[in-house]
Amino acid sequence: MHPYMAAPHAEADMPDETETELPPRRRRLLFRAWHRGTKEADLMIGGFVKRHIATFTERELDELEAVLELPDVDLADWLSGRRAIPAHVTTPMLERMALECATPGAGVPPEAKA
Repeated sequence: MHPYMAAPHAEADMPDETETELPPRRRRLLFRAWHRGTKEADLMIGGFVKRHIATFTERELDELEAVLELPDVDLADWLSGRRAIPAHVTTPMLERMALECATPGAGVPPEAKA
């Protein structure tokens, strides 16, 4: 029988103090943004949401919820610039995300940039 071994970087999955102080809706959206299904989407979408979640208006939160309902594969392609965002799903929030994700190094964790 093997003893239980904790993940080497468990603290990376733990919310920081500012995240635990967020209202429930914002915490839920932040969680959904970080748990998309692919690491690439987690970093792009989760990073964007983490940077802005505290300042989003209620309308922006509504738009963010709609974006998070879109398929992960499509979001990753649109945000990385591999494919253009189709007109029928374009929203100010999705355009803002795509613009920020298009910058060099977007989605790369700060500790990996060193």
